[in-house]
Amino acid sequence: MPASQRLIAKIGTSSITTSDGRVDLDAVAKLASEVAGVRAAGHEVIVVTSGAITAGVQRLEVERPTEPERLQALSAVGQIDLMASYRELFADHGMVVGQVLIAPHDFRDRDQYLHARATFHHLLDLGVVPVVNENDAIADDAIRYGDNDRIAALVANLVRADALILLTDMPGVLTADPNIDPEASLISEIQEVSPSLQAAAGSASAVGSGGMASKLAAARMASWSGVRTVIASARRPDVVADAAAGRPGVGTTVPARDARVSARKLWIGFAVAARGTVTVDGGARRAVSQGGKSLLAAGVVGSDGSFIAGEAVDIVDEHNEIFAKGLAAIDAEGLGVTAGLRSDQLPEGLHPLVVHRDDLIVLG
Repeated sequence: MPASQRLIAKIGTSSITTSDGRVDLDAVAKLASEVAGVRAAGHEVIVVTSGAITAGVQRLEVERPTEPERLQALSAVGQIDLMASYRELFADHGMVVGQVLIAPHDFRDRDQYLHARATFHHLLDLGVVPVVNENDAIADDAIRYGDNDRIAALVANLVRADALILLTDMPGVLTADPNIDPEASLISEIQEVSPSLQAAAGSASAVGSGGMASKLAAARMASWSGVRTVIASARRPDVVADAAAGRPGVGTTVPARDARVSARKLWIGFAVAARGTVTVDGGARRAVSQGGKSLLAAGVVGSDGSFIAGEAVDIVDEHNEIFAKGLAAIDAEGLGVTAGLRSDQLPEGLHPLVVHRDDLIVLG
């Protein structure tokens, strides 16, 4: 195993939940043992955990609801019990844990980003194992989008991790649904996670909010951050150490891209939902994709959605292919007036800017 790696180990709800819907303390104990092992070898580990809602359901002895607000309330109760389990089981191996609650929008603001990074560095310097959870109790739509996977990828970017290990109830990404095709086999490596592959990866599990599509989305984010990802079974013996060492057959590996993107652009591209679509002509696509230019009204041929300034929009070409995403500098109504017009054709008081290059990420 390479020396002094910084690892992010994320474990999903399905991997720490028993068949009767309770938090699986044996699974948490196994994770604690494996984290202790890689720390003893000189590596730093940050754990990202799901399971707060499950713990809340267990504590209050209620049926798991479907309403987001109800789920958030349960997470507020369950978070206390979940962290108590981590504290006790990690202490059995001489480790101290520290809770960090975070949400994707924390990565948008530069000051907040730097503060979060400093907090992680101080915790690691103190020998503490940070245990991260999405801030379910006050998040808006995060529970519905499986943000703990995305949170893990954003944290990997934040702390410049060497590897992101996504522990799930599957051995990795398979060629087919094993419940339908018994011949389904493990895909050992995926060079590039495409949107079509994410779409084909299946739906969320019954107890979690992610599923394999969410794991692949997180792997794509991590790859764009220059971080290698391994998707593997939480039940596999020594999975954390083997994934960190890059041993073959552990799970599905998504290698890191050569170039890193900033955390803010990562947030824009992958962690915030698009509220609309802006369609552009070929010249605008070339200017944005190859020239690094801002998107101006002259290159816009249409738009869809009722977005406002500051919200994210997908940018598509005339073949409806998404090639970029950004934060709109103008609302949909204003764009309806300015679309297709050069600067000298715009009505007085209107600006040609649609998406500034600093608020834009090219995806394809």
